[in-house]
Amino acid sequence: MAKSVLVVDDAAFMRMMLKDILTKNGFEVVGEAVDGGDALKKYEALKPDLVTLDITMPEMDGITALKELKKMNPDIKAVMCSAMGQQSMVIEAIQNGAKDFIVKPFQAERVVEALTKVGNM
Repeated sequence: MAKSVLVVDDAAFMRMMLKDILTKNGFEVVGEAVDGGDALKKYEALKPDLVTLDITMPEMDGITALKELKKMNPDIKAVMCSAMGQQSMVIEAIQNGAKDFIVKPFQAERVVEALTKVGNM
């Protein structure tokens, strides 16, 4: 069965790119969220298998959202999305329970590899 994914990014273009890569590779994108607060509501409603979280977002960033999502589900499977040069934030995200990370601009093979690996954990 296809793994369900919630894609969280404040940029519509990035959500569209991720959705396209994931859909073409057998994942089911069940929802999209524009920031951390939106992600919490959608996660609760949709109960996806996996979540991709952009690190830098207005209102509530990805790391704060990850901490809140972990309270809802300690076993959450989250993959962080970061721009180049955000290594310290990626490390913080991993320390807070992210299972992997992907770097923008997205490379389809890397996205699929990360989500497949995390989905099978």
